Amino acid sequence: MSIQHHLNNDLLMAYAVGELPEALNLVIATHVSLCDECRARLESYDALGGAVVEHGYAAVADGSLDACLARISGLGQEQPRKAMSRQTKSVFPAPLMDYVGGGLETVKWRPIGMGAKQVILRTADTDASVRLLYIPGGAAMPDHGHNGLELTLVLQGAFRDEGQRFARGDIEVADASVEHTPVAEEGSVCICLAATQGKLKFNSLLPRLAQPFLRI
Repeated sequence: MSIQHHLNNDLLMAYAVGELPEALNLVIATHVSLCDECRARLESYDALGGAVVEHGYAAVADGSLDACLARISGLGQEQPRKAMSRQTKSVFPAPLMDYVGGGLETVKWRPIGMGAKQVILRTADTDASVRLLYIPGGAAMPDHGHNGLELTLVLQGAFRDEGQRFARGDIEVADASVEHTPVAEEGSVCICLAATQGKLKFNSLLPRLAQPFLRI
C-alpha cells in the first residue's frame, strides 16, 4: 500500500496534545495506524512533548525541530513496523473496530440516496460527527462546502477529487475554503471514514432538504 495523501503537522500536533474532538481523533488514529510516515511524525511530537515536560523549556538552535522530524520520518520509512502492517489486511483498522463493533459484515448501513449508504458512529461530541460512507463506483457526493474541518479517510476502493486520486489509507483534509464534489472511482465500492465539524454547506436544494435527516 502506497499512501500519497497525509496529515499535516498542525493536525498531528493538535492530536498529540488532545485538542481535537473525538470524531476527528478517530479518523486521525485510524490513518496513523495505516501510515508509517504520519506515525513516525506523531511519535516525534509525543517524544518532544515528553522531553519538555521532563526537563522544562530550553533554547534550541534554529531548524533543530525540522531536522529531528526529518530524521525520524526517514527511520519510519526504512523500518516500518510489521505489527502495524498486519492491520492493512482488514477493511477496518484496529482503532476503528471498537467503534464499529466488528468487521464490515456487521455494519448496519442506512441508505442516503443514489445507492450510497452511511452509518453514524457514536461519540461524545456535540459539534462534530463521524460516519462510515459506502459509495458505489462512479457515484458522486453532492457538491458541498464546509463550516469547519472535514477529514475523509479511504478504507476501501478510491475516489477522485479536484484532479487527485485518494485510495486506501489516503486522507483528504478540507476546510471552510474548500468546495468540492468527490466521485468514487469506477469499478468498485468506495468505503470511507469521514469526520466533520459543523454542518456541510450543500449547493443544491435536494441535499439541503435531506440534511436534517442525514445529520451531516
